[in-house]
Amino acid sequence: MTIITLISDWGLNSHYRASVKGSILRQIPDARIVDITHTLPAFDIMSCSFILKNAYPDFPPGTIHIVAVNTEASTQSPHILVKANDMFFIGADNGVFSLLFEDQEFEAIELDIMQDSDYFTFSTRDVFIKAAALIAGGKKLSSLGTHYKTLKKMIAFQPIITESRIEGKVIFVDDYENVFVNIDKTTFRKVGKGRTYTIKLRHPGYAINTLRTSYSDVEQGERLALFGSTGFLEIAINQGKASSLLGLEVTDSVVIEFDEA
Repeated sequence: MTIITLISDWGLNSHYRASVKGSILRQIPDARIVDITHTLPAFDIMSCSFILKNAYPDFPPGTIHIVAVNTEASTQSPHILVKANDMFFIGADNGVFSLLFEDQEFEAIELDIMQDSDYFTFSTRDVFIKAAALIAGGKKLSSLGTHYKTLKKMIAFQPIITESRIEGKVIFVDDYENVFVNIDKTTFRKVGKGRTYTIKLRHPGYAINTLRTSYSDVEQGERLALFGSTGFLEIAINQGKASSLLGLEVTDSVVIEFDEA
């Protein structure tokens, strides 16, 4: 059985998802198809990488991940197949793979596959699934194209760090409107050195000075901060919508200020 995941910005009210699934089942009859999401904002590479990076590690070795966001091929963004962490990732090299793997080891090839269609607007169905079928059938990566050494670089937001301050940015808001900030637990501990701190949000009066371990550590409707399963700082409201109620959107600043020891 071949496991194939799909992540896209197609939405739920178009033919794209069904067409791709039909093509998968026609070419790989025993495939098990898993939808990661199809409701990404159009062409949003950053959100795509965040969701996929936090989802794919839980899949078994050999899983094939189809990355169907901004898929049109060009000389700057060719179609590639990447093998990393014992899994396969197929998509356009538009920056998403550099965000996924950063400094990890990978093997990649630029796909050289003749598509069956004369149209070049539906690469996921006409190229990516064909590549997936060949991999599922046991073909080696080297037989699908030419060696591809350097992934197109997209620079993720990095926090600004001083001796007593970390300034991060909101990088993702989930469907619960929990807010994720590009400050990880290791950085927090390294800079903080056990000092007391204040997490300052966009609007005055919403500061947080205690990290929690779960949403229910505070009363319903209360704001909180924690380091969750993604490893990043998360701002939330217990059973509420933090993004709307706290006025936090992607790229907004979140600052942690540490007190003097």
